[in-house]
Amino acid sequence: MAIAIRKWSGDTPSQGKFDFGAQSSEICSHSGSGGRNWLLLFSLFLRLSEILYESSMVVNSRVSAKVHSMCRSESILHLTNMVKRLPDDSINSWVPLNASLDELQKASKNCKACDLWKLGTQTVFGEGMPTAKIMLVGEQPGNQEDLEGKPFVGPAGKLLDAALVEAGIDRKKVYVTNAVKHFKWEPRGKRRIHKKPNAAEVAACRPWLDAEIAALHPKIIVCLGATAAQALLGREFRVTQQRGEFLKSPLAPYVMATVHPSSILRAPDEATRKEEMKRFIADLRKILEVH
Repeated sequence: MAIAIRKWSGDTPSQGKFDFGAQSSEICSHSGSGGRNWLLLFSLFLRLSEILYESSMVVNSRVSAKVHSMCRSESILHLTNMVKRLPDDSINSWVPLNASLDELQKASKNCKACDLWKLGTQTVFGEGMPTAKIMLVGEQPGNQEDLEGKPFVGPAGKLLDAALVEAGIDRKKVYVTNAVKHFKWEPRGKRRIHKKPNAAEVAACRPWLDAEIAALHPKIIVCLGATAAQALLGREFRVTQQRGEFLKSPLAPYVMATVHPSSILRAPDEATRKEEMKRFIADLRKILEVH
């Protein structure tokens, strides 16, 4: 029997075939992302059946057990790579399509795309005028942001406010958000200490960030820190190498990366802190050159 399976790469189907004899039947497509994933998993099951059948033939041919093990391991690796390419519709299902910022903010309260919702007090969505042309993207909310439910209201936010004033930018005309919407932390005594989000957690939140950009249509996006920069510009991007430069990007006409204000607070001494603050303000002033 020959079974025709439809496999998906994004939204474009391609057809693969597994031969098990002379008869044939076709598995038809199911509606929705659940149907697509079901078919993909079923095709993996059939592929595994082929592997087991081929492996048994190898053993029956009296090839050494070591070679049989190697073949099986290679096939399992192939299957693992196929599974990694499955579309993760479970993440995108939390984000409403073509939604306004208000609609996104309300929907984000129920997001459980990753496990950080278990740690955070609440989702901390972006905030600012829906007509803002400047968008600042940080890493994740801190302790104070988690408690208040607003981005950049803690120590780093206060430093950012001061820097914006010095740079001549009205904070009320800026939209601020984070690459990750929940506070990731670890206990240290009675304190909750910031813990950097991992790649999976950043990826889980990326659809929310994309939706914010789509709803806002900013003219300028400034990534604050490595996590935000790598989330939007790629994991190979280095803030230390391209800080303060406007980059070509499909995200907005002008995209730039600079340090996160929390890094200035962590400076080893007052002199270093003042110097880093001057550099940060200089980066922000570049916004006025294109705004």
